[in-house]
Amino acid sequence: MTTTERPLVSTVRSEVRVVGAWRGAWLRVEGQWAWYRRYWTSNLYSSGLQPLLYLLAMGVGFGSQVEPGALTGGVSYVQYVAPALLVAGAMQLAVGESSYPVLSGFKWQKDYLSITATPITPGQVLGAHLLWIGLRSVLAVVVYAVVAAFFGAWTGPGVVVAAIVGVATGLACAAPVTAFAATTYDEGTRFAALFRFVVIPMVLFAGTFFPVSEIPLALRWLAWISPLWHGNELARGVTLGGLDLLPALGHAAVLVALFAVGGLLARHFFYRRLVV
Repeated sequence: MTTTERPLVSTVRSEVRVVGAWRGAWLRVEGQWAWYRRYWTSNLYSSGLQPLLYLLAMGVGFGSQVEPGALTGGVSYVQYVAPALLVAGAMQLAVGESSYPVLSGFKWQKDYLSITATPITPGQVLGAHLLWIGLRSVLAVVVYAVVAAFFGAWTGPGVVVAAIVGVATGLACAAPVTAFAATTYDEGTRFAALFRFVVIPMVLFAGTFFPVSEIPLALRWLAWISPLWHGNELARGVTLGGLDLLPALGHAAVLVALFAVGGLLARHFFYRRLVV
């Protein structure tokens, strides 16, 4: 071989680029938004109308027969239930978006599989999912808060903090439900039990429509372990007053812990299911 000759060596340059954590998650959120802005009317009921119907039925309709008293904190019934319905609506939206849509990403549409075939990681897919739920919850609570104001539901600017509490409660419920959905391999029959035996009882008996002190003591602990009760207490405290610092920190700590533990479990199951 002369000095001018060179061996034929094929070189392949990788075109794969690492996507930053936030950038990868946001790309997925942009995709969700591109879909949502075309089909938002199909989600209108869960994005604000459902809790408003509860408010009209219970707060304005039934509430017109309830006199302000000790159980309502001296305010009208519509002002008593409005903060809790804001939180309950955000919770129901978050749980709904974390059940069948997550299973669909794994099993039916399989968009999670196609996304993770790119440089986007399963962790970024999960982060985008929770971020999207947060954005949807913000939209829902804002719509609810604005319309509810026309019915005299708010007593002051505390509704802004109550909206933040609603979004936080929704995310605290979304994270463990997402982990639950990531372990679901059937057609989602487990979700019916989740809604029937967890979500609906939480709405009815976690202090949304009446104080948990009215529940028999032997069953009251079921309300106390509910994330919705902690969200309700915070939302009512910031809108109606009477919330001390230590109880507020305790309620917030429960919601943060639930979100953190649920998020870690969901991340583990996402990687186990999406990484081959």
